[in-house]
Amino acid sequence: MRWMVWITACVCAPAAAQTIQVAVAANFAAPARSLAARFEQQSSHRVTLSTGSTGKFYAQIKNGAPFDVMLSADAETPARMEKEGLAVAGQGFTYAVGRLVLWSARANLVDARGEVLRAASFRRLAIANPRLAPYGAAAQEVMQKLGVWAALQPRLVVGENIAQAYQFVSSGNAELGFIAYAQIREPGKDPAGSFWLVPKELHTPIRQNAALLVRAEANPGPREFLAFLRSPAARELIQAYGYELP
Repeated sequence: MRWMVWITACVCAPAAAQTIQVAVAANFAAPARSLAARFEQQSSHRVTLSTGSTGKFYAQIKNGAPFDVMLSADAETPARMEKEGLAVAGQGFTYAVGRLVLWSARANLVDARGEVLRAASFRRLAIANPRLAPYGAAAQEVMQKLGVWAALQPRLVVGENIAQAYQFVSSGNAELGFIAYAQIREPGKDPAGSFWLVPKELHTPIRQNAALLVRAEANPGPREFLAFLRSPAARELIQAYGYELP
């Protein structure tokens, strides 16, 4: 007897391409653009980035803003979002640890120990809003520990986020300012101007966490993007922009 064996082939179509809406803390804008470009090269999905302050993104998401992923400038906001049912529990992780820097576009203005803050030989010092931006909160903490917070109050220029603080300094509206190290560091290049890389012990660690938002829980695209952020290639690029890894 001849047996006939019927083989049914299963043709599995790739997941449909999606546009992933990502809210990105302003300090991480440059590496996020590079990461999104690399992800798109190896994926059918597309990434749309919106940059701003972590505090404002939290408020927008709470009011229904259609983001899929949040790359926060802190760890507290994603944790709060999980508790409030805005982010998927157990999916968050630290994608980068930020470094704070005191920077001036002018060479030789900022010394290697930050003594310029005590000398106060400047008119304006830019920081991000400490109530909205974790890097602004870190800057306040540093100045308080150095004992110069009260004395420098009249000289402060406060930006809505760390990107605006950077703009104040780069445009000359403030002679110097506290910003994210990643904003002046490009892979393979030395930072322009003068800067003081603030010692980590002077402020609470800036652990930047990612969150998968509830609206995107069932979508493969956002999960694939978050998985990519944990890949060796992505981690290497994040380090190249001056961040530390957890």
